[in-house]
Amino acid sequence: MSAGDHTIRVPFMDLARQHGPLAGELRAAFEHVLGASAFILGEEVTRFEAEFADYCGVKHCVGAASGTAALTIMLKAAGIGPGDEVVVPAHTFIATALAVVHAGATPVWADVEQGSGLIDPAAVNAAIGPRTAAILPVHLYGQACAMEPLHALADRHGLAIFEDAAQAHGATYRGARVGSLGRAAAFSFYPSKNLGALGDGGAICTDDGELASQARGLGDLGRVDGRAHVLAGYNERLDGLQAALLRVKLPHLDGWNAARRAVASGYRERLSGSIELLEERPESPCAFHLFPIRVDDRAAMAADLAACGIATGVHYPLALPDQPALAALQGTPSPAATDWAARELSLPMFAELTADELDAVAGAVLACG
Repeated sequence: MSAGDHTIRVPFMDLARQHGPLAGELRAAFEHVLGASAFILGEEVTRFEAEFADYCGVKHCVGAASGTAALTIMLKAAGIGPGDEVVVPAHTFIATALAVVHAGATPVWADVEQGSGLIDPAAVNAAIGPRTAAILPVHLYGQACAMEPLHALADRHGLAIFEDAAQAHGATYRGARVGSLGRAAAFSFYPSKNLGALGDGGAICTDDGELASQARGLGDLGRVDGRAHVLAGYNERLDGLQAALLRVKLPHLDGWNAARRAVASGYRERLSGSIELLEERPESPCAFHLFPIRVDDRAAMAADLAACGIATGVHYPLALPDQPALAALQGTPSPAATDWAARELSLPMFAELTADELDAVAGAVLACG
């Protein structure tokens, strides 16, 4: 845990290491937007939307102001609303459920798989009722959900599948990128994501032209033809500066994901058999937005690691049924989600993590465990 006489302090993430080599390109992108005064929508947004749609393997991409806005607008554009139920995992960031609520529909909890933390198809099957309109799987931690059984359920019951891909930019399922695995998908470009803006942002990806058109209008104050406000829309547009900066970063995404996988492999080599690790499946290689472990006394482990100079995170401390804002919603017990909420601890994970830092983190975890 030290190099020479100096303790190695390991941050949870370090955006400066990512942005440093790109500083010239990022400044040039800023200068371009500044010179064009194209701060709202404009050429950079149009180009980024086309490039990200191509990257995800879909026909349409609609920028949004945040991942939460993208989720909400995606559902509303698809006609999800009052009277509808949407099945969501009980273990995820609260934005997934809030988007359903903001669309006017009702979230229904499905428990998650014990090994992966991803939505459990068997629990989804049990949660489907007469008002169910859609399933909203979350590709949590950077790993795609088991889409084949989910599609089988959706087809059997006449449901739509929407993806929450906020943590899984570039991840794949059986060779197809997330963003192309359902009727539509929502992404977040929060700065810490695998593809992050230098502010907030989001996007909706889809092959459905009508949904894309509705989403574009809803996010732009209800304007569908550029002039008339025909929908009761929102001001939730991706701004030109963030689009320009994302265009600089997008070509690096696959390389950064490969580096994240190498870091994860290093953790696995050092920790496997000693610490409970994320279960991976060969058909859905993880892009490792996060590197979760599970321990029985999370608070003690986090405190011990902090004392060693190692930062950690918790994703997430409450299962969705236990969130105060969602307490009025009814649902079946979700023991696996509750277990993840109680014991999950995220270790430092970013593409530029060094071998010495990896050794320091793994050594400290083993010493504290």
